[in-house]
Amino acid sequence: MIVILNFGSQYLHLIARRVRELGVYAEILPHNVSSKQLKKLKPDGIIFSGSPASVYGKGSPQVKKEIFKMSIPILGICYGHQLIADFFNIKIEPGKVGRFGRYFIKVTKQGKIFQGIKGKQQTWFSNYDIVSKLPKGFIRTATSPSCPIAAMENTNKKMYSVQFHPEVVHTKRGKDILANFVFGVCKAKKTWKVKSLSRDLIEQIKIQVGDNKILLGSSGGVDSTVVAALIHKAVGDNLYCVFVDHGLMRKNETVEIRKIYKKLNIKNFKVVNARNLFLNRLKGVTEPEKKRKIIGHTFIKVFETEGKKISKKEHIKYFAQGTIYPDRIESAASSNKADKIKSHHNLTLPEKLHFKIIEPLQDLYKDEVRELGLDLGLDKDVIYRHPFPGPGLAVRILGNITSQKIKILQAVDEIYMKELKKSGDYSNITQAFAALLPAKSVGVMGDARTYKYIVSLRAVTTEDFMTADWYKFKYETLIKISSKIVNEVKEVNRVLYDITQKPPATVEYE
Repeated sequence: MIVILNFGSQYLHLIARRVRELGVYAEILPHNVSSKQLKKLKPDGIIFSGSPASVYGKGSPQVKKEIFKMSIPILGICYGHQLIADFFNIKIEPGKVGRFGRYFIKVTKQGKIFQGIKGKQQTWFSNYDIVSKLPKGFIRTATSPSCPIAAMENTNKKMYSVQFHPEVVHTKRGKDILANFVFGVCKAKKTWKVKSLSRDLIEQIKIQVGDNKILLGSSGGVDSTVVAALIHKAVGDNLYCVFVDHGLMRKNETVEIRKIYKKLNIKNFKVVNARNLFLNRLKGVTEPEKKRKIIGHTFIKVFETEGKKISKKEHIKYFAQGTIYPDRIESAASSNKADKIKSHHNLTLPEKLHFKIIEPLQDLYKDEVRELGLDLGLDKDVIYRHPFPGPGLAVRILGNITSQKIKILQAVDEIYMKELKKSGDYSNITQAFAALLPAKSVGVMGDARTYKYIVSLRAVTTEDFMTADWYKFKYETLIKISSKIVNEVKEVNRVLYDITQKPPATVEYE
């Protein structure tokens, strides 16, 4: 395995995913992990992630010094590059200019990690600070006009570092650089395969649970659906699924989710209608973070009540969650140095229910979960559905939420999704949705003045959601979608198409 130490990088999970894509298991650990803990894991190599902090800043995240002396190969990325230099008493200085986004370097020596990579290379930078002087015993392997030491290495000490981010897709040869480290330097073996994982997971669940019963909080999303299919294969009718309908789903979503679970032959599936409760608690709330917290807390309360009812009757012992690897790392707060963009809506089990937790997907990323779902025989249209946020349409209705606004957005969304599937664009888009803006505009329909809502359509393509580009529709498709919306949804008279990339925007509006 390759261990990745977390210093708070926004690209942290990308590093792990890239290593796993190479066929090697990657595990993320806190930056202050002890050398004793590392020795137990016996990693083939260690990667230091980037960080929004400065090495010389007060309270900046550090690594235990003895880790540098363990003779395990180390690759430092961005902040990790500077951390290695700092260990060898090289002063890290703020550069005269920042380097953010696409940036070209020149490979001056191939060394170990630039094997097969020569000359001018496109990379992705995100930093101000620079290493301006080589530590003793290191060689420079890459440079650029404003970053004299863009990469360096010391083969005797098994230390390698780059100032840029090889894990992002914008670094054209990034995967090759990581492969050179993982295989060329660390000599790791390809042993990570998701395809053969389902049988092992089913057996593990059988051993762990035995004849006991399991309660699962179902959302209708990919993660919880795959967990349901997996656990059902292991325990059959000892699985009890609860879906809390907060009224903020897409049109007819509850009906569709019922069909999915029926097809999975899951007998114990219950829908709890809590629409009025959620709507009342969200009344007059406009601040995005407050919306998310209200929905999260209400969701837990409703689920707790229902869980107690079922547990009392069926003597439930286990509670299953669709927690995936990024959820687990973030909830463990392995680094408090990362910049927070928005809170996430993940179900946390109330302690008073006293269930034992089971999280079969806790070591998998989303793409790996999808691969597992296909191996379990789930339909492709279920597995490859676009992501849908936990708070649902609440974060796509900007401003206060009303039942009328929910119906308007559901109608717009239904038209948008149907047209994307008809045109064949849906499968080429990573995520698409409509947002209802908190404003109205003047229009004219049937020779009469109108004053109605504005909707914004969003469609993005991305490999990792760290960066995203807007989807280039054919004009005819946009014209058709816009026309159908304003003709069929009487409360809307203006349709916009959002062409903002991430960054600077996020994918969702709130």
